[in-house]
Amino acid sequence: MVCMTDVQKRVNGSSTRDRTFERDGFRCVYCGLVYPAEALTLDHVEPRMRGGDRSAGNLVTCCATCNAQKAGEPAWSWLARNPDVRVNFLKYAIHVWPRLLRAIEKAAEVNNYGRRPKL
Repeated sequence: MVCMTDVQKRVNGSSTRDRTFERDGFRCVYCGLVYPAEALTLDHVEPRMRGGDRSAGNLVTCCATCNAQKAGEPAWSWLARNPDVRVNFLKYAIHVWPRLLRAIEKAAEVNNYGRRPKL
């Protein structure tokens, strides 16, 4: 039987989770605070249920509190309503796909008046 962590191990024996945490410096890209790995989660910038994938460009390090607040909402929508968090995200989430970053910036410009930016 193969467990999920064995399947996830790819580069240098580390999992996607470990590589993402290391890439982001164990920092939640939303609140900007550094945490031990046990207090962090992976977050899909564009949720899987909304068409997001499992690629490194769609994954960021997130603390449990921020992950619960964002829930299944796309980052562009949540960040449009939370300008302080958006500043942290744009500062720390430098590995996110450019199209997702553009959607976040566009949503902030239109102040999220119910229009979904084109990805």
